[in-house]
Amino acid sequence: MRYGIDIGHNCPPDTGARGIKFEDNLTLDVGNRVISKLRALGHEVIECKPSRASTVKDSLTARCARANSSKVETYVSIHFNAFNRQANGTEIFAVGEKGRKIAKNVLDEFVRLGFFNRGVKNGSHLFVLRNTEMTAILVECCFIDSQKDMKLYNPENSANAIVKGLTGKLPEQAVKPIPDEEDNVDTSILRLQRALNRLKITSKSGKVLIENNINDAETKTAAEKLQTILGLQATGIVGATTWNAINQILAKRIIRPNHAGGPVMRYLQYRVNVPIDGVYGPQTEEAVKKFQRQNGLLADGIVGAFSWQKLIG
Repeated sequence: MRYGIDIGHNCPPDTGARGIKFEDNLTLDVGNRVISKLRALGHEVIECKPSRASTVKDSLTARCARANSSKVETYVSIHFNAFNRQANGTEIFAVGEKGRKIAKNVLDEFVRLGFFNRGVKNGSHLFVLRNTEMTAILVECCFIDSQKDMKLYNPENSANAIVKGLTGKLPEQAVKPIPDEEDNVDTSILRLQRALNRLKITSKSGKVLIENNINDAETKTAAEKLQTILGLQATGIVGATTWNAINQILAKRIIRPNHAGGPVMRYLQYRVNVPIDGVYGPQTEEAVKKFQRQNGLLADGIVGAFSWQKLIG
């Protein structure tokens, strides 16, 4: 089967909703997992999200054109809802009998995860369903402004629900959940040393740390250096506040101009060599674009998966 997977938004000015979490981060995470799982099952996958667009309509048009020209058999657009902080659950939009059947299969998998069943709905008013030539559905996984849904939400489970609903099965490797680094509870000295090396934070003498699980002077001075960069009290003692900042960086969330601040932003400013103030302003944006150009990436100022790969692996 040839699937067209459309990771919703993630193409400024086409950006998603905001709530407890940011839609663009969730659609990218779930969408990439869906793509990997479908390919692991032997299906061909066409990625329909454009890399750039001048307007939202251009973004939507490019998604449809990609699916149509590639002659995909089933098109799936992945999104998350936001409304009034009370609404919750999963709903899927479809057009035609075959689309509604596929939508119901996917919806049933989300309901099994505990999400409220908001039903399969007519999607004839939606641009991407109206302008694609194949069986198509648009999945609203859950509500990002709902405490209830965000407690239930897990990107691996959501991706599995979509893939199981589409194909009736999962690849073997999909059974094991992929942890979110932001929730990592490992606070060992060994993980700290590995994290500091990954973040390119050397000791006071400029040395890469020896990963020996010993809280030696080199490790302490490197920790102090990171704390200074992140705007934290530079004690060399790594407690909950420092670990939370480290985990946020390692989680590699999408960072956009004017939409970011705090420790992660300070770390980025350190890496691109601009004054550290924790605000993603014009000077930082230009430095990020320069870094992207130097590393053969699209210089859009958005720190996404490819930029993070170059920064911290």
